[in-house]
Amino acid sequence: MKNKEFRNIIIAGSAFTILMVICGSVFLGIKTGAAILLTGLVLMAVFIFYTRKRYKKIVDLNDYLVRVLAENGNDEILDQEEGELSILKTNIYKTTSTLKFQKELLSDDKKNLAAAIADISHQLKTPLTSMMVMNDLLVDEQDENKRTEFLQTQSSQLNRMNWLIQTLLKLSKLDAGTIVLKKEDVSSAELIDEAVKPFGIQFDLRNIKFKSDISDLIIRCDKNWTVEAIQNIIKNCIEHMDDGGELSVTMVDTNIFTQLTIRDTGCGIAAEDIPHIFERFYKGKNAGKDSVGIGLALSKSIIEGEQGEINVESTEGVGTKFIIKFYKTLI
Repeated sequence: MKNKEFRNIIIAGSAFTILMVICGSVFLGIKTGAAILLTGLVLMAVFIFYTRKRYKKIVDLNDYLVRVLAENGNDEILDQEEGELSILKTNIYKTTSTLKFQKELLSDDKKNLAAAIADISHQLKTPLTSMMVMNDLLVDEQDENKRTEFLQTQSSQLNRMNWLIQTLLKLSKLDAGTIVLKKEDVSSAELIDEAVKPFGIQFDLRNIKFKSDISDLIIRCDKNWTVEAIQNIIKNCIEHMDDGGELSVTMVDTNIFTQLTIRDTGCGIAAEDIPHIFERFYKGKNAGKDSVGIGLALSKSIIEGEQGEINVESTEGVGTKFIIKFYKTLI
């Protein structure tokens, strides 16, 4: 009886029943009036019973929402009954479950962001410290050869920092969705030539043999970003190869996808590292001393952003194979 609307209905129903009893008694006799009274009381009792039951369910739903707001609402509220309240329960439960899941995702994102910031700080701190030491030494160093050596070291550290910052910016833009990967018809031969071109001098200096078996196929991709992804993979392969190694690029075309395979004869990837090789800032046991662990993560983001797929197969001491699939239709 605490609900105002419920009280008003009871009062109106009682008044109507009394009015009908009086009219029935006056015009149709006492027995008719008594029958009307009994019928009214029964109907009123049934109405009160079911209405109180419905209000109880509404109160339970309200209590559940209060618990959810207090972060204690983990209990099951679904039932197998039919009706509007059951539908409402289902929708409320779906909403609260979705909100809980989104909260967990936000919590994970915050943890990942904190970890990423810590990794970035560490990656930037190392070259910065080296440059500060070199700068202090340059102030008092009189030997020109030493000064040249220090300047070359600083230049190398600056290049490393610039690459790291640029790569992080690209990853951030891809994550935020501010970059739209535009697909166009690209010649596979042209794509590989452009990706390999910057490494020509390294191939010559380190006597790395480059083999390419590429049919002139048409690939649907964003040319510039795909070149970036392939270059990061090639860079990773070169870093893990000894002088005199071999890098090969092959391509296979099917009705469903075009597959690009990049293979090296480097040190390989440890079996326990393979599931994590595309994670940001992850460095396996065979990683080079200058490895940051972000280039392959960028490659994966680009390829998957084009609805493609990238995988890796590797055997320690034998080499590594990166397999990229460009799907012709979305599956």
